[in-house]
Amino acid sequence: MGERVFELPEIGFSARLEAAMPRGVSALLWFLRKKPLGAAGALVIGGMLLMALAAGMVAPYDPLETDFGAMLGPPGRAHWLGTDAFGRDVLSRIMHGARTALLVGFASSFLGATLGALIGVASGYLGGRVDLYTQRGMDIVISFPIIVLALTVVAMLGSGTFNLILAITIPFIPRVSQVVRASALSIREMPYIEAARALGMGKARIILRHMFPNVMASYLVMLTAFLGQAILLEASLSFLGLGTAEPTPSWGLMLRGAAVEFAERAPWMAIFPGLTISAAVFAFNVLGDALRDILDPKLRMA
Repeated sequence: MGERVFELPEIGFSARLEAAMPRGVSALLWFLRKKPLGAAGALVIGGMLLMALAAGMVAPYDPLETDFGAMLGPPGRAHWLGTDAFGRDVLSRIMHGARTALLVGFASSFLGATLGALIGVASGYLGGRVDLYTQRGMDIVISFPIIVLALTVVAMLGSGTFNLILAITIPFIPRVSQVVRASALSIREMPYIEAARALGMGKARIILRHMFPNVMASYLVMLTAFLGQAILLEASLSFLGLGTAEPTPSWGLMLRGAAVEFAERAPWMAIFPGLTISAAVFAFNVLGDALRDILDPKLRMA
C-alpha cells in the first residue's frame, strides 16, 4: 500500500503577509478589515486632532482678526469657506474651534468616565448600604436629561471653559457608574477576588488593583461613546450663550453668530460649522460602536 500523504491547506498570501508583520500593524489591518466604519471614524478623529494641533501653522488667517471690508463674504479664493459678520475667516475659526471642542470633549468624557467607573466599582464591591445609598443618588442625578442638568450646572457656576467641562462631566458620572457597577458585581465573586481577601488585602487595593482593570472594556466603550455627546453638548451650550465666550473660536459660537438674521444672506456661516460638528459626533459614535463590538465578549463570540 502506498504511503498516504496529507496536504496542509495553503495559507493565503494576505494571511502570510499579515502574520509576518509586527503585531501592532497586523492588529490595525484586522481592525480595518473587520470594522471599516469604525476605522473611518478613527481616521476622521485623527484628522481632527491633527487639525487642532497644527491650526496655528496651517490656518490661512488669524481666527480673531476682523476685516470689515470682507464681512459676510461668500466662499471664494481668498476665503475658501467664506467669512462671518465680522469678516473673520470661517475656515480658520473651524480649525481653531477644533481645539475647544476636543479639549472640552476629552476632558469632560475622561473625568466623567473615570469618576463614574471608580464609583461604580466601589459601589459594586462594597455592597450593602454603601451600594444602596450610592445608587439611589445616581438614580436621582440620572433622572434629569443630560442637557437640562448641564444647563443647570453652568447657569449656577457661570460660563467659561472650566465650568463648561464640569457641567458636562456631572451628567456622565451616573451613567458610567451604573454600567460599570453591573460588571463589578460579577467580578466581585471571582476566585481571585476571594484570594485577595484571604491574603488580607485592603478594600481600596482590591478595588484599584484587581477590580478596576477588569472593567476597562466597559470603561473604554463608555468613554468613547460620551466623547461625541460631549462635543455636541459643548456646541449646544455655546450656542445658547452659556459655554465659551467670544471671541474664542468655538463651533457652537459660530452657529450662534449665524442666527436667523444671517441665515439667508450668509448660509455658509451655519452650514460648515454644522457639518463639522456632525462629522465629529458621527466619527466618535461609529468608533465607539466598533470598540464595543470588539471588547464585549458576548458580541465578539457572536
